[in-house]
Amino acid sequence: MSASNVATGKYLRLPDVKAETGLGKTSIYQLIREGQFPKPVKISNRAVAWREGAIEAWKADRQAQSDKI
Repeated sequence: MSASNVATGKYLRLPDVKAETGLGKTSIYQLIREGQFPKPVKISNRAVAWREGAIEAWKADRQAQSDKI
């Protein structure tokens, strides 16, 4: 994650998270319930988004776990 991503505080909406992870909506929310995926941040009364850095960290962790196999 670059410093510019931290500075801008970029958020990703669900379609972007799905594209970044290759997961579907049901899988994402199941992993959240299991404590294995970053929780979204409420950005308005009816909208949530994920911090880009949290998704990048999750992907890096998955890659590190895969490399250990």
